[in-house]
Amino acid sequence: MTGTEQTTSRRDEYRPEPRGPAAYGAELVGTFLLVFLICGVVSVGKNKSLPLDLSGLALVHGLALMVIVYALGGTSGAHVNPAVTIGLLTVRKISPRDAVAYVICQLIGGVLAGLLVLLLFTDIGKAASYGTPALNDDVLNGGSVWLGLVAEGLGAFILMWAIMGLAVNPKGESALAGVGIGGALGVAVMVFGPATGGSLNPARWLGPAVASGDFSNFWVYILAPVLGTAAAALGYRALVLERRGLPPRAPREEIPG
Repeated sequence: MTGTEQTTSRRDEYRPEPRGPAAYGAELVGTFLLVFLICGVVSVGKNKSLPLDLSGLALVHGLALMVIVYALGGTSGAHVNPAVTIGLLTVRKISPRDAVAYVICQLIGGVLAGLLVLLLFTDIGKAASYGTPALNDDVLNGGSVWLGLVAEGLGAFILMWAIMGLAVNPKGESALAGVGIGGALGVAVMVFGPATGGSLNPARWLGPAVASGDFSNFWVYILAPVLGTAAAALGYRALVLERRGLPPRAPREEIPG
């Protein structure tokens, strides 16, 4: 094979498949469901008659994402998170045009979910700011915003590493993608939830923030997940895929659905 042919083949390996309206709609619906389920449970869980502990919250995150992955993965890849879309963009698993459309749809889905939580749980959800994540000064050392940035970024890194290993790696167990990716989110929420609320998703933050009007430390909840997912995607590609000479799985095979 000539050098030109090798270069062309390499480009083809990373050429993303175009997405369309069905995929964009799936991202809006999937993100709406994820944010609504999480924020709805958080809002209701503030009621003393319906207490919600950390393990229960983590389970809700994991199960919600697992169901969405299996239900919508075959249509859009079930990113349901702008940071995940940007992470996949860094390794050319999605085109810039489709990434922009995905992020817009995800943010719209998140805002609609936050507004529905506000409508349904106006009084009971007020104490929880309708699920808006916040930095916890009692948990973070010295109440450091920078440590909050590290926590959110590391949580997003864990989530993205699972996505790369199960949904992008052609040798990954794609049939277990929903379980593994949902489990990764649940574990990350258990570890980092007490410190930051365990958002790990700009759309998950934006929806309840709009509902509550609380935009405190907004840059942490936007920047940290993006940095974490990008680092995980690039790191996994360099350490695993390229070292083993593996092309990424074709876009429509990312996650079963």
